Amino acid sequence: MNFQDKTITVSYKSVVILRVMVSLIFIVASFSHFFKLEHTVSRIESAKLGFIGHMLGSPETAVILSGIVMLIAGISLLIGFKTRWAAIALIAVLIPITLTIQVGQMATLGPLFKNIAILGGLIFFSMNPKLNDQTS
Repeated sequence: MNFQDKTITVSYKSVVILRVMVSLIFIVASFSHFFKLEHTVSRIESAKLGFIGHMLGSPETAVILSGIVMLIAGISLLIGFKTRWAAIALIAVLIPITLTIQVGQMATLGPLFKNIAILGGLIFFSMNPKLNDQTS
């Protein structure tokens, strides 16, 4: 099946609603990274794949940097500015967070699939950069 020739029409309002709903989780999570730094770091260090949190140096640095990216890219996605790049930046943050915190633990199976669903929304925006053009 050749997907490049397939297009669909979607409601502009539905795109805005999806964009707002996907962006808000990152904006809210960024505040948790800033104001509950110790708690977030302890989650990394107690996770089975916590070593991923050490790839940028200290887990504190990783948490602060990911919080900054989530806040800036989340706001960008929220307001519809550079949505493709915002989505790509959020994907770059979401994947290591998901691998570090949710993978390999039965207790986080629900949040794992929540992150997979959010990843789907981000992929949607990264693959459809012109969705912010209101044509109807």
